[in-house]
Amino acid sequence: MKKIEEITLNELLPQRPPFVMIDRLVSCDEVFAVTELTIREDNIFVEDERLTSSGLVENIAQSCAARIGYINLCKGGTVKIGVIGAISNLNILRTPKVGERLVTTIELISEVMLMTLVEAVVRIGDEEIVRASMKIALTDKESKD
Repeated sequence: MKKIEEITLNELLPQRPPFVMIDRLVSCDEVFAVTELTIREDNIFVEDERLTSSGLVENIAQSCAARIGYINLCKGGTVKIGVIGAISNLNILRTPKVGERLVTTIELISEVMLMTLVEAVVRIGDEEIVRASMKIALTDKESKD
């Protein structure tokens, strides 16, 4: 099994720059995943020096993608393309400023066939700025470079 440090984001995500909304997968197991993202001025979701709510949702979705991509690669499988099936209980307390570092935690709530339900929390330091539930549907289409 490859260690997280040995796997690039290109191996985990179907997205490519400038649409990549995580910098790295910090940790991952069958239930939890943690990612980081430092907000930069050139991020396509930055407006008026802040990451938009759409950027926050995409950060959560890509954190989910990194989790399942890592799990699939560790099991000898391939990375599949997923789509957001639903977002509920989205609570954005504030949008982050350029230069701030997001730590996004994904917790698996349930997984049935190709549908995954997660709870996501985005923090800056000890401050929780976003909480949401997200359903992700995996397709049978492989992510390829």
